[in-house]
Amino acid sequence: MTALAVIFVFLAASIGLGLRARRGKDMDLEQWSVGGRGFGTVFVFLLLAGEIYTTFTFLGASGWAYGKGAPAFYILCYASLAYVLSYWLLPPIWRYAKEHRLVSQSDFFVAKFESPLLGTLVALVGVIAMVPYLVLQLKGLGIIVSVSSYGHVSPHWAIVIGTVALTVYVTISGIHGSAWTALLKDVTILAVVLILGIYLPLHYFGGIGQMFHRVDEAQPHFLTLHSSGMSPSWFASTVLLSALGFYMWPHTFSATYSAQNERVFRRNAIFMPLYQLILLFVFFVGFAAFLVVPGLKGSDSDLSLLRITTASFPPWFVGIVGGAGLLTALVPGSLLLMTSATCLAKNVYRIARPATSDAQTARLAKLLVPVIALVSLYFTFNGGSTLVSLLLMGYALVTQLFPALLASLAPRRLVTTQGAAAGIVVGVAAVVAVTVSGASLGSLLPGLPQAVKDLNVGVVALVLNCVATAAVSLATRRTAGHGRPSAADRTNRPQATVS
Repeated sequence: MTALAVIFVFLAASIGLGLRARRGKDMDLEQWSVGGRGFGTVFVFLLLAGEIYTTFTFLGASGWAYGKGAPAFYILCYASLAYVLSYWLLPPIWRYAKEHRLVSQSDFFVAKFESPLLGTLVALVGVIAMVPYLVLQLKGLGIIVSVSSYGHVSPHWAIVIGTVALTVYVTISGIHGSAWTALLKDVTILAVVLILGIYLPLHYFGGIGQMFHRVDEAQPHFLTLHSSGMSPSWFASTVLLSALGFYMWPHTFSATYSAQNERVFRRNAIFMPLYQLILLFVFFVGFAAFLVVPGLKGSDSDLSLLRITTASFPPWFVGIVGGAGLLTALVPGSLLLMTSATCLAKNVYRIARPATSDAQTARLAKLLVPVIALVSLYFTFNGGSTLVSLLLMGYALVTQLFPALLASLAPRRLVTTQGAAAGIVVGVAAVVAVTVSGASLGSLLPGLPQAVKDLNVGVVALVLNCVATAAVSLATRRTAGHGRPSAADRTNRPQATVS
């Protein structure tokens, strides 16, 4: 019960921070969703860089190191590339969002392409992609609380209690609570990961190097990429897909709006890749567990970090690990819930009902939070994918927004509204078709070279997306005014505020 008590202390602390964060603020939609655009370097860093430390990282990264070996290292690569990309990508997005008072990712596409319907499409794609990501957080929450409480709380009850707490937390505090809790989360998770990643290899094997020698002896080639399946081409294409899609998540995209100025992004881009190095210690835990607690198969590999922790430490420390894991679910989960609700209220419902006021939109967004939570709860109890598989499916979906975003940043409009919509639809349809059927590129086209068959299906869908975007834009460029300056650059007339 000691561990369970410590976990509930963390839960109470996070709710307390949420209540404190909203004090003295008029929680209209702008304050609730983007913090009044007043966050400085630290909070933006925690909302963007700190977002890599979710239940996916805490359990999924160690679980993949345990179950897959070398392919898990893709997790170490993609965010570093995304952070480099952010140096150039995020400042123009922030400037445009500030000028037009945007509060959601969909607003950006509405303004750039002057099409509310495209914004609705983007909102729906984003929400569909965020559901498996939220399911990932809830699954992780159930695993963490159940195992670290030594089974005193079942995974189902842990998920239900966590979902209720998450819903209340989001509705009350919005992004302000997420930012403050992210500070507690990152300090705690970094301490826990460093302690586990250093202590466990030393305790069981005498050092990190000796641990890797033992892993190689136990299963040769476990620490190298496979010749087929998770091969070098799979690895490279997955890193590319994830790097391009990193800022396409609606909650991450709109979190950039909360910055005080664009210099915040350039300062953070310098230091954020270094933050990735902490992930190495998560991998060390997974590889240590591979030898110490063998036999975990399939989705049970996600239990590896907690199983070796409960076998190696006293209950009070297990409680701290469980509390840190709880925070890795609450912070990103709150952003996912809040962003999904905002997108549906502002860019779906308000498009259908244009007379809806700002106050009504804000109220609807908060009312949608428990609805989305219940939908995610249903899929959490009716899905069996591992945590990493869930995240990869979400990435394949949101990355389909990248070509249209990139084209929208050009000084002159390169892509028509119809072209952007066609590309997104084709890319998303390809991902959904392959995911639902369970097929792969290799099974669909067995005659292809092995390196091509191993490509991540999201990258293949991205290629189809670009082809459709270019073809439809070419066909519609005259009627759509292709080649004229984009809305961002037509400064000879007042810009309309998107709402």
